[in-house]
Amino acid sequence: MELKTIEEKIRYCNSLTDYSRRETIPVKVGDLIIGGDNPIVVQSMTTVDTMDTQGSIDQAIRMIESGCELVRITAPSIKEAENLRKIKEGLRERGYRTPLVADIHFTPNAAEVAAQIVEKVRVNPGNYADKKKFEVLEYTDASYQAELERIRERFLPLVKICKANGTAMRIGTNHGSLSDRIMSRYGDTPLGMVESALEFLRICEDERFHDIVISMKSSNTQVMVQAYRLLVQKLDEGGFKPYPLHLGVTEAGDGEDGRVKSAVGIGALLEDGLGDTVRVSLTEDPEFESPVVKTLIDRYLHRPEKSGIPPLDSYPLDPFGYTKRKTVEVGNFGGGNVPRVLTDISRLEQLEPKELKGTGHFYLPELDKWKMNDQGCDYLYSGSKPVPFMLPNGVKEIVDYEVWIGHSDKKNSYPAISPEVLSEKRELHPEVNFLFLACEQMEDAVPLLTNSHPLVIVLATEKDHQMQALRRAFVTLIQAGIELPVVPKVTYAQKDTEKTTLYAATDVGGLLIDGLGDGILIGLDRLKLDQRQELLDQVKLHNSVSFGVLQAARTRMSKTEYISCPSCGRTLFDLQETTAMIRKRTDHLKGVKIGIMGCIVNGPGEMADADYGYVGSGKGKITLYKGKEVVKRAVPSERAVDELIEIIRQDGQWIEPEASEHHH
Repeated sequence: MELKTIEEKIRYCNSLTDYSRRETIPVKVGDLIIGGDNPIVVQSMTTVDTMDTQGSIDQAIRMIESGCELVRITAPSIKEAENLRKIKEGLRERGYRTPLVADIHFTPNAAEVAAQIVEKVRVNPGNYADKKKFEVLEYTDASYQAELERIRERFLPLVKICKANGTAMRIGTNHGSLSDRIMSRYGDTPLGMVESALEFLRICEDERFHDIVISMKSSNTQVMVQAYRLLVQKLDEGGFKPYPLHLGVTEAGDGEDGRVKSAVGIGALLEDGLGDTVRVSLTEDPEFESPVVKTLIDRYLHRPEKSGIPPLDSYPLDPFGYTKRKTVEVGNFGGGNVPRVLTDISRLEQLEPKELKGTGHFYLPELDKWKMNDQGCDYLYSGSKPVPFMLPNGVKEIVDYEVWIGHSDKKNSYPAISPEVLSEKRELHPEVNFLFLACEQMEDAVPLLTNSHPLVIVLATEKDHQMQALRRAFVTLIQAGIELPVVPKVTYAQKDTEKTTLYAATDVGGLLIDGLGDGILIGLDRLKLDQRQELLDQVKLHNSVSFGVLQAARTRMSKTEYISCPSCGRTLFDLQETTAMIRKRTDHLKGVKIGIMGCIVNGPGEMADADYGYVGSGKGKITLYKGKEVVKRAVPSERAVDELIEIIRQDGQWIEPEASEHHH
């Protein structure tokens, strides 16, 4: 393909090599300002019923105390919208001035009430003036225009109220709830998401109303990242003002998975300077969300703008569509292989078989056998301390070159080599060699590389800007026509579980979303650890985060994926308990995606990505889906999980769990 210069092709961020925040207009929300040159704002959403005034106030206070700067509350109908006044008064009486946002779907009249009470309203263009029936509609240009006029009539009163009251607005597109009209014209695409928001934005701009924040949420991290980039490009091309962005991955799930998935999408955008307010959606109490957002955004407080990475004059990737980098197959890397997990154990001496359990490989001494779970790593990097026993079948060992060259069994371990070994043409393994390379050495290394070498490049950097440095080195390889597989290696100096989880998801997930990377290695080298147990805990964390990142970036499905929304005032059952119960019964199903939704607003649409769905449809009643099709309605909740399993069974996707499987 011919390479366009970066200026011509990419306007979605200021720089691909430095850290530079996108300039936006400032939007005032109560005492808070989103965008401009203000810090990124932390926000979250209440989960208690909006009609429970005291419960809402208490929960909002817990959220604010945990770092939340903007509190969103659902207002599905007029009575909830009116009750926002009591909640707001209750917070003010207790000395809290945190601005409130009303979350509106389907009900323009509730939005119009809320806009006169709270500091900001969120509307979803997919269902504000459209009903979704999953119909395919054929439009002529004239009939499409007539639809836009109808939307204008429904939406204009709200714009006028916001303008008169100094109320800000978020136009929040959801991938899962695009209107039938948008779906019919643009399909289920990032472009459809962007166009959906721009239709509403044009109406606001005609009215000279500019207090607007925009979001492009999806539960698919690839779609989400592409949609935000495309939005920035289209705002720029269309001569719109540069509005601030609200970042979020919908229905990320809970625990480590929810954190990894959020960081892959949100982190990839923050790295490129996009995003002015952030919400992380976890299926946990909302006061747990803000600290995660803080950890994600605080990373950029001290990030120097200049990285010292050579700038790019052209960019061979399409930032708005996913194409995997073309690679030759080396061993089980590259080509059509899934990305591989390399787990670093190089600081553990005299390892015992039972200590491998953190890498997903279980030694059963009574049977003298090995067992592996879904997250058994593919390679162990043992460096200069080779494993003193015979490894199980599912895992291979990488050792430093000096160890390998003196090894009695050179065939069953693979060497980690430096560029010098290559340039001196020393003995190599006939199948796979791991070339450990710093991004900064890439220019010098390229002349030593050919696509016929049995080489996998393990790429690392000493820079704070890890993702930019890695991405820049990939571009050098692509421009040189080198198609060898590459495994990004990232290292973090802190022993903080949450930081390691979020940073690795950002740095490697951000590359994988762009089709870069054939594996992942989280290194132990910068960690200051003394105790063996601490090291083993880190190995376990790195192994599990590695699989999580590959899954969240949609590149290797090794476990059941749960797409679940944070419960909110609309939820018809206890989401955390239900999610836990469904996980307990289904978490051995590899690569199956199950949507667990509290209500129909984000229901079938947001689950567009899921294979099966479990959606609250009334008190104690559940509707079960296969894809977008309803399979069973109004199933009593006590039978619903069994019925869900029955649907999966009839579909041929069910496997019985092994007795020991659940408790490893």
